[in-house]
Amino acid sequence: MFEHIISSVKEKTPLIHCITNYVTVNDVANVLLACGGSPIMADDVQEAEEMTSICNGLVINIGTLNARTISSMLLAGKKANALGNIVVLDPVGAGATKLRTQTTLRLLEEIKFSVIRGNISEIKTICQGSGTTKGVDADSNDAVTEENTEQVISLAKALSSKTGAVVAITGAIDIVADSQKAYIIRNGHSMMSKITGTGCMLTAMIAAYCAANKCSVLQATAAAVAAMGYCGELAYEQMKKANGGTSSLRMHLIDAISQLDDTALIGGCKIECEK
Repeated sequence: MFEHIISSVKEKTPLIHCITNYVTVNDVANVLLACGGSPIMADDVQEAEEMTSICNGLVINIGTLNARTISSMLLAGKKANALGNIVVLDPVGAGATKLRTQTTLRLLEEIKFSVIRGNISEIKTICQGSGTTKGVDADSNDAVTEENTEQVISLAKALSSKTGAVVAITGAIDIVADSQKAYIIRNGHSMMSKITGTGCMLTAMIAAYCAANKCSVLQATAAAVAAMGYCGELAYEQMKKANGGTSSLRMHLIDAISQLDDTALIGGCKIECEK
């Protein structure tokens, strides 16, 4: 299923407009370059729509949400919809505050998203209209486990059916689903949670993978999720060899993404399909 996903990204070099989290914006840009895409960051209301018009995909990430950028997100999202471009939502911290929750719900009402990627607490908030998170992290009571994967898959499929978007729920176990089919992905390493922004990086990778593989959005999303997890595993092994810590893990993660190809991903992914 991943035979040409990465090679398509590297051949097409999709330009991805990111209205994103300023805590992680540099890593987001570097990961887009590493995976074969091209980043551009423009969040001023006077140019967000115009910038979107020259791009192949759009990321809307509410990690450092503020009133100034909400209008930019809406304008950019509607322009991307009009162009038929990929649009990916990262509802960071939805459920933590009223502003984040209400903005997420408004974005979903006014923009058609290709993919929604979040942790389980953020996805539950979207489904229920309210929820709880631990800051921008998932509530520990919401963890995806081997025991509750069926319930999480049902949640993801229901949200996909409602929104028309592929839904990626990421955590210790990742679920990627549309309304009909789901993938369970078990790649990754727990140390990845010690680096700020791995979720933001993944959202941008999803946008690049999908923009280069528009006819296979579900598979491209699953490939991006598996790729990030597998590269995290490779990075951890390199970190251990160098007797390093979290900073070197971050460096090795970007290195691994830049060197990954379709063959390596197929050999390293831990994925199963559940219809």
